[in-house]
Amino acid sequence: MSAREAILERVRKAGGFAVSPPVAAIIPARGRGDRPELVERFSAMAAEAGATLETVDNPAGVPDAVDAWLERNRLPRRAVAAPAMNSCPWNAAPDLAVRYDRARDGDLTGISPAVAGIAETGTLMVASGPTTPYTLNFLPDNHVVVLKTIDIVGAYEDAWRRMRTGRLLPRTVTLITGPSRSSDIERTVTIGVHGPLRLHIILTDAADDAPS
Repeated sequence: MSAREAILERVRKAGGFAVSPPVAAIIPARGRGDRPELVERFSAMAAEAGATLETVDNPAGVPDAVDAWLERNRLPRRAVAAPAMNSCPWNAAPDLAVRYDRARDGDLTGISPAVAGIAETGTLMVASGPTTPYTLNFLPDNHVVVLKTIDIVGAYEDAWRRMRTGRLLPRTVTLITGPSRSSDIERTVTIGVHGPLRLHIILTDAADDAPS
């Protein structure tokens, strides 16, 4: 126990307040594990939610992975990407046309990076900002998200802690679990009502200082 925690505990006891358990004690078992276990759990939960996933060794493999995914799904080989991703070597996939911008009407595929992946539910945490436009997460029918395996955490508490560390808080944080779906109308599940019809996650084993 740190000195700060010891002082707060004494204050709580003196005031008759209940002593809250440490954060680690309230994180469910499915939100714990070592790195390979978290990656495996995230992948399984994301797939269960309807996302597709693949792994590349490093960011240099992302362009080919995007191009191949578009071809497999018989989609036009063009996309709009977050400006934050302009360090990827997109010219390695010469048949893929990429524009760095916010999404607009008519854009079928958007590409964006994730801040974190949450293993307990297979959820992506993405943040808005000048280089990560909010519209990429909702407007295109197809959403490709690039996630470093080092950014996969166990639980929501861990993801929020990562979001708050070393950065200005964004105006908007979005949690994405699988493609957009709704059962508001006659309790019939419909895909793509409020967002993308497809969600494809590209996991990369990039080092922490590698470009997204």
